[in-house]
Amino acid sequence: MNPPTPPPGELSRRDALKAATAAVAGLSAGAVPALAQLPPAMAEPDFKVRNRRIRQSIMGWTFDPMPVPELARLCKDIGLVAIEGVGREHYPMIRELGLEISLVGSHGFAKGPCNRAYHAEVIAALREGIDVAVKARCGKVITFTGMKAAGLGEAEMADNCVAAWKQVIGYAEEKQVTLCLEHLNSRDGTHPMKGHPGYFGDHVDFCAELVKRVGSPRFKLLFDIYHVAIMDGDVIRRLRQHRDIIGHVHTAGVPGRGELDDTQEVNYPAVMRALLETGYNGFVAQEFIPTWPDKALALRHAAKVCDV
Repeated sequence: MNPPTPPPGELSRRDALKAATAAVAGLSAGAVPALAQLPPAMAEPDFKVRNRRIRQSIMGWTFDPMPVPELARLCKDIGLVAIEGVGREHYPMIRELGLEISLVGSHGFAKGPCNRAYHAEVIAALREGIDVAVKARCGKVITFTGMKAAGLGEAEMADNCVAAWKQVIGYAEEKQVTLCLEHLNSRDGTHPMKGHPGYFGDHVDFCAELVKRVGSPRFKLLFDIYHVAIMDGDVIRRLRQHRDIIGHVHTAGVPGRGELDDTQEVNYPAVMRALLETGYNGFVAQEFIPTWPDKALALRHAAKVCDV
């Protein structure tokens, strides 16, 4: 499968994951098995979503190199209702299967609005993402703060972010598309997609304040449970605290960004129940990087864990 070309200036999640995979491939043969986890006995090879109270999606980059059509058919069989994080050329096929596009990409997490040098690029990418979302009948477009800009203080970078988003939020409101700001952990430097040292918006409460400063119902928080657990903890209390501004949710096992299994520390059924109690009815996208030998089983298990 030839991966799609990311928007200009975007650090592709897919490319980062491939680089990490190549690094793993270079390890000695004896080291590789230790990186994988075996599925727990409770994993159900034929599991299908039953309760459907959580609208589950998947961030497709995590399942590379599985071809997107194969992943889409797997999601449909399991009972997931949407996909994100795949090439836009796949959108028509995904819609034909009866699945939704849960989130559209934009400018990437490296070059962000905290640095005014990237404002024109970021604004253009967000406007273009909004147009793509409208065409794909998707209501959400992702945005990021970007990496910290050398020589700038926190207050100035925060002001820069808000100034850039305010230049595009009117267009989002006109098109009825919501921009979702994702916070990313800056603690984990072991893998290019497990953490992002140097990322400006690394605390969820800080990003929530940026959302409130933009002051639009079309600007929301992307609450990534994995990143919150690593940087801030107290996940359920923070879900409740930010309930009014959460526009999208991501999952992954903590630590390690692996499966939602018994090797990780987040109690996902409890978190999902708390999420429902807040009144949230948006998408919850699985964004774990599979380590089990059977990736399809890993996705079925994650779907089961979140199907509360």
